[in-house]
Amino acid sequence: MTAIKTKPSLAVWKFASCDGCQLTLLDCEDELLDVAEQVDIAYFLEATSAVSEGPYDVSLVEGSITTADDVKRIQEVRAQSKLLVTIGACATAGGIQALRNFTDVEELIRVVYATPSFLSTLDTSTPISDHVAVDFELRGCPIDRYQLLELIGALLAGRRPNIGTHSLCIDCKRKGNQCVLVAQQTPCLGPVTHTGCGALCPTYHRGCFGCFGPSEDANAESMAERLAETGMASIDIERLFHTFTAWSEPFRSVPVHLTGRKP
Repeated sequence: MTAIKTKPSLAVWKFASCDGCQLTLLDCEDELLDVAEQVDIAYFLEATSAVSEGPYDVSLVEGSITTADDVKRIQEVRAQSKLLVTIGACATAGGIQALRNFTDVEELIRVVYATPSFLSTLDTSTPISDHVAVDFELRGCPIDRYQLLELIGALLAGRRPNIGTHSLCIDCKRKGNQCVLVAQQTPCLGPVTHTGCGALCPTYHRGCFGCFGPSEDANAESMAERLAETGMASIDIERLFHTFTAWSEPFRSVPVHLTGRKP
């Protein structure tokens, strides 16, 4: 990766999302001051109304693509960004809103909105990488602050971020956690979930919900079969996989052989 010049420009963009990943950057507190000294925050409406024109050295993009306007806007962001990094489950996997991809969007609109004719939306909620080239993805719902700081530091130094791709089980082993799946038969997606949260839920004796999406080379089908062996119903297995990163492969299709329903 080519080193970025001194005081590079940083832009932070929002698409369909809850703003939680942008807030993670703001919640860095003391570290945020160091970041602000090293970069020119050119566009970050969550933090400031001051806007500088592009092009930008680095763009952090939160949120999924859900409208035709989103498609056009992300192409414009890509065109004026040297490096484009997606942050969070919405940007990397479509987010919670990607649950719409499994059902009839028009029916949802009729049920929820008093005047459906005012809305213009796509049938799907999709990750940024479905529409433009992405240079790096930062997982999580929300992202981890330390991974974010490592990412920014790496980009400033002109190197690739040192962020693991292993499963959450490795983190549990390092912390000395008892396996909740083996010891308690608690449904847990740790074996197939990307590292990032520090094994937060298993540390407190709860199963992993897969907030960081599938780990590298995740065998989600085998995971589903293991959950079935505990007596977990097929529909509950499907619901466990279809949460924060429902549209990511292999999460979106693995329960099909159990439920018979197509993704």
